[in-house]
Amino acid sequence: MAASASPLTLYTAGTPNGWKASICLEELGLQYSVHRIDLGKGEQKEDWYLKINPNGRIPAIVDHEAGDLPVFESGSVLMYLAERDPQHRLLPADPRGRAEAVSWLFWQMGGLGPMAGQADWWLAMASERSETAIDRYVSEVQRLLSVMEKALEGREWLAGGQYSVADIACFTWVLMHDLWGISLAGSYPNLRAWTDRIKGRPAVQRGLNVPGPNMILNHTDMWKGWLEKAKQRLSGIKPIPEPEE
Repeated sequence: MAASASPLTLYTAGTPNGWKASICLEELGLQYSVHRIDLGKGEQKEDWYLKINPNGRIPAIVDHEAGDLPVFESGSVLMYLAERDPQHRLLPADPRGRAEAVSWLFWQMGGLGPMAGQADWWLAMASERSETAIDRYVSEVQRLLSVMEKALEGREWLAGGQYSVADIACFTWVLMHDLWGISLAGSYPNLRAWTDRIKGRPAVQRGLNVPGPNMILNHTDMWKGWLEKAKQRLSGIKPIPEPEE
């Protein structure tokens, strides 16, 4: 592996999973270099990258100060980085708080991420419309958002009484809510306030724009195209509120 001037290299793309890693790195103030993976060209399936992540997905990091150690899967990356922070900024130091934060992180990895990813695929990327698939995954996303809404009642953050990797992991997926035809302000006020708190953090703004301008925040043509396709595919299945700014 070629030498890097930074202690960490992040291999990523502009997706919710990719943003998790860059937000975490920015929150911790770590020095890192960015290698943008071109998902459209299948760069994540090339032999050189499969040596870093055998599953051929993003994100991954390589820790050059640990013998070029590769760490892959977004949840694993968040844990690896947060556990090495002596200030415990993103993972509570006390066992109870830590257990709660890790539980919510795994909840996102096993539930919110996969279900939301399927909703995204069937709404914006699949070659044909499947009413059954859209209803299944959007309904499940709604249920999962309701779980978060209840958990955030009277709380600023999801776990451990502090902002943590649990919040980061869930936030980047909740950011996609317009694509699912879901209004946070109308149906999930606690979740909306939580999203606004996170979005207002300077490190989050920086992380969301790695490896390039964020498609949602910058209303890119690709994002607008996805929204229009999703709106058409949701027609007759779910109520469609106007996308929120």
